[in-house]
Amino acid sequence: MSVYLHDIPLDEARRRWEDALRRAGLHGRLGTERIPLDERAVGRVLAEPAFARLSAPHYHAAAMDGFATRAAALAGASPTHPVDLRYGDDAVYVDTGDPLPPWADVVVPIEQTEPLTAEGRPAADPRHPAVVRVRLALPPWKHVRPMGEDIVATQLVLPAGHVLRPADLGALAAAGFTHLAVARKPRVAVLPTGTELVPIGQEPRAGDIIEFNSVVLAAQIRQWGGQATRYPITPDDFDLLRERVAQAAAEHDLVLLNAGSSAGSEDFSARVVEHLGELLAHGVAWRPGHPVILGLVHLPDRQVPIIGVPGYPVSAALTGEIFVEPLLARWLGRAPHEPQTLTAHLTRKLTSPPGDDDYVRVAVGRVGERWLAAPLSRGAGVISSLVRADGIVIVPRGVQGLPAGAEVRVRLYRPPHELARTILAIGSHDVALDLAAQYLAPRRRRLASAHVGSLGGLVALRRGEAHLAGAHLLDPETGTYNEAYVRRYLPGRRVALVTLTARQQGLIVPRGNPKAIRSLEDLARPDVRFVNRQRGAGTRILLDYHLERLGLTPQQVQGYTQEEYTHLAVAAAVASGRADVGLGIAAAAQALGLDFIPLFTEMYELVVPAEYYASEVLAPLWEVLADDAFRAAVAGLPGYDPAPMGRVRWVE
Repeated sequence: MSVYLHDIPLDEARRRWEDALRRAGLHGRLGTERIPLDERAVGRVLAEPAFARLSAPHYHAAAMDGFATRAAALAGASPTHPVDLRYGDDAVYVDTGDPLPPWADVVVPIEQTEPLTAEGRPAADPRHPAVVRVRLALPPWKHVRPMGEDIVATQLVLPAGHVLRPADLGALAAAGFTHLAVARKPRVAVLPTGTELVPIGQEPRAGDIIEFNSVVLAAQIRQWGGQATRYPITPDDFDLLRERVAQAAAEHDLVLLNAGSSAGSEDFSARVVEHLGELLAHGVAWRPGHPVILGLVHLPDRQVPIIGVPGYPVSAALTGEIFVEPLLARWLGRAPHEPQTLTAHLTRKLTSPPGDDDYVRVAVGRVGERWLAAPLSRGAGVISSLVRADGIVIVPRGVQGLPAGAEVRVRLYRPPHELARTILAIGSHDVALDLAAQYLAPRRRRLASAHVGSLGGLVALRRGEAHLAGAHLLDPETGTYNEAYVRRYLPGRRVALVTLTARQQGLIVPRGNPKAIRSLEDLARPDVRFVNRQRGAGTRILLDYHLERLGLTPQQVQGYTQEEYTHLAVAAAVASGRADVGLGIAAAAQALGLDFIPLFTEMYELVVPAEYYASEVLAPLWEVLADDAFRAAVAGLPGYDPAPMGRVRWVE
């Protein structure tokens, strides 16, 4: 069957995949091996149920240091009517863990006895007296671990399919095991392909892409119980790629063919799979992983599944979660991973293609009594979005989108108790706020931020979707920051404006400033290309204010409508040559080796509703703002002045 980039629904792709694996006899555990019972068994999957070979303990054992005796011999003992036991006949000394004599059924702790000589004096050796005086009665089996108290021989200790943990190894050893029957680790080949790829450690040139997908995929395979082999990068050469895939299939149970970013790489992969066996699908209707390939390589003695993994890193990682993990789970005989879930409300509208299952990365936090999910960057190439993601929201095929506030189910990457300690910040981007996240971590707080601009942050606060918002909104009428906007967007609410830092805004230009840009007036030059911040960003409001004062219109600025969402993104646009200049902060310019022309000093403040200002969640943040080490770190950022840090203004 020839299927070239013809998307099929995700559930149909899974059905074809499952049917093909079943026909190939690859729908169950691959095999079994015996391994020694030691610490290396952690994480392995039991291939057989483990029935106890010994009881634990396998004898009646003393649970205390003391004297073993018969409970009947202690009948009637009390502080005023002690019982004297003859050592050797009625009582013998035992240490914790010692076996009891066959006739004994109780242990009297040594501190509750009086070891005596035959004449009634204290014994020189309290463990071997002539007489043991006891002043309390004890029931049978007191201070004794009876045989089988923990494990009884023949009982099921652990079932097949169980993933071994450290404590499990102790239980199995106690039950008499020295070796374990475990599922053989699936062998998975990871083949990165694409002429544009270069290995980690090699300096990339323009057009080169550092190849790291194979590292991510191999790490996923190891985490899920498989054994990965990473092959060297294969250029877009059909014959060479076919040869390497055939070799990998002969030596492995599964082949992951990770295509490069070009359409040619995807096409090579599909042709190779079809040439070597059976192409089940080329294109699956889910985002962000459309060009997934599913197939089988036909060998003389068996068939080997092959998955063509998309080149974009987010697509590659999610393809692993959707197709590879369930397959490895089946081959290992364990249950597939089922992430924890929780119900949350979207912080903004989502638009999804109606024909695709849309996997949306979100940051999650608890604000008041509600869990909130803030969508992160949707780009398939934005690997950092997976690092920042707390979970995934799946918008099913047929749903074109969800409104802000919609209730969604989040498949979690982090446990809820960790998310409950998350400070959710939505608003303007600032490097010092990013730095604060590092200082919050030892205080058991996470800072999850979404960069939607200063006005977007105030809207999020109005809707109850964040603990705080970063803002630097200049009021053109008064020349002050933030207060007028807070009154407008959060009327009737008591709000704290907490100064994070004073910072410089200015023009970010290439090193050496080749176009000799000196001021905002230069933005109107026909040879100057500008990159702007998004509508509602404090930096854009600042720009518009000063353009108006200069008598310049947006139409005179080439690139005014070219927008980015962070200062670093503006700097990246200049560094890449997409623009000659942008308005931003000095720290962003320095980060990418660019020049900076300071123009304005502004106050960047945290806008915090009163109900969150004094909350336990935000208390560590105020500690950070008072931390000398943090202040020194901010002072080290170019264009930053932490002197007013922590100053609070209240807006009623």
